[in-house]
Amino acid sequence: MADWAPVFVGVFLFVILSPGLLFQLPGKGRPIEFNSMQTSGVSILVHTIIFFGLITVILIAIGLEINFG
Repeated sequence: MADWAPVFVGVFLFVILSPGLLFQLPGKGRPIEFNSMQTSGVSILVHTIIFFGLITVILIAIGLEINFG
C-alpha cells in the first residue's frame, strides 16, 4: 500500500501557499496583501520557507499517513 499523505498535503499546501493567489508575504506595498495575483522574488522565498516548514511538521513530526485499500 502506498502512503498518499505526501501527495495530498503537498498539493494542498502548494495551492494555498502560491504567492499572490490567496495572500502574499511580503506584499509589494504592505506587509501582507490578499488576492493580489502578483509576486516577487522575496515573496517566493518566504512562501517556500513556509511550505517547507509546514510539510515537514505535518509529514515528519506529526507522522500523517493516508492509505487506501
